[in-house]
Amino acid sequence: MSLQFDHETLGQRVLFGSGEAAQNLAAEISRLDAKNVMVVAGDFELPMARQVAADIDVKVWHSNVVMHVPIETAEEARSVAKENDIDVVVCVGGGSTTGLAKAIAMTTALPIIAVPTTYAGSEATNVWGLTEAARKTTGVDNKVLPVTVIYDSALTMSLPVEMSVASGLNGLAHCIDSLWGPKADPINAAMAAEGIRALSAGLPKIVADAQDVDGRDEALYGAYLAAVSFASAGSGLHHKICHVLGGTFNLPHAQTHATVLPYVLAFNAPYAPQAEQRAAAAFGSATALEGLQQLRAQVGAPQRLSDYGFTAAGIPEAVEIILEKVPANNPRTVTEENLTALLTTALNGDDPATLN
Repeated sequence: MSLQFDHETLGQRVLFGSGEAAQNLAAEISRLDAKNVMVVAGDFELPMARQVAADIDVKVWHSNVVMHVPIETAEEARSVAKENDIDVVVCVGGGSTTGLAKAIAMTTALPIIAVPTTYAGSEATNVWGLTEAARKTTGVDNKVLPVTVIYDSALTMSLPVEMSVASGLNGLAHCIDSLWGPKADPINAAMAAEGIRALSAGLPKIVADAQDVDGRDEALYGAYLAAVSFASAGSGLHHKICHVLGGTFNLPHAQTHATVLPYVLAFNAPYAPQAEQRAAAAFGSATALEGLQQLRAQVGAPQRLSDYGFTAAGIPEAVEIILEKVPANNPRTVTEENLTALLTTALNGDDPATLN
């Protein structure tokens, strides 16, 4: 069978080096000839952000960062950028911080320099997300793609092991969803498979020793590949489910992704044998689900949605919203009945193999 696909590679500079964030940021600010810099970092990341920005002049520090980027939070940050004549936004933190920087860029087209401190991957995508009236909306706009990403594993050392695991599994979800996303292609698949391999190698090292630079480097590298493949392939069923659980029910982002992933994998895998085999090979296991579950057991992954405040009462509403968003190319037909079964199984932390 001959290959035929349409692939777009997003243009972005990546600077990778442990302990080198401050000098890399100073070099980028100089390269961009930026005069008025806005640094976005939540309260937890602020001390780290001050270290990263030690060698540059910062006009505004902005720390009002909220998960899932409520529209009010976005509009406040946009006003701050406008009032201070900002010409570059530097974000230091996880997915929520990057998401807020993207919300600023959406309406201002300001360049973003992203300095990730988790494995969320948002820094390498042109995908934005905003929440308004308990509905999370996502979209694609090249204006929100950071011009530069600065990866420094030293900045992830303070990320608690439990959060590292949830965030890393969120990255893994980007990889697996990319194998059957709306624009899945062989280039995405190659990056997704290498992302699975790197994350599944790095996360157990972090659990064994939270200060292991090799493990942190591997996880960051894997998270980047995950995000690049996801940016090209687009949002698959897993992400549609998790965006509803996050936006409508305010469940925590990384933990929700980490919990839901094996259920979507088990749900779709029998209907996408090529994708399943590629993922299994990347895990080095007989089946993709077996590889994922072995990794989850090894790193103490989140188990059930009920641990994060979701209840059976929320399932009908979640199903109704998700059904409107299911990608047309999902390998398996999604119905009210089988989606209810998926969410119920994930709610209770039951064996995902029952969804096959």
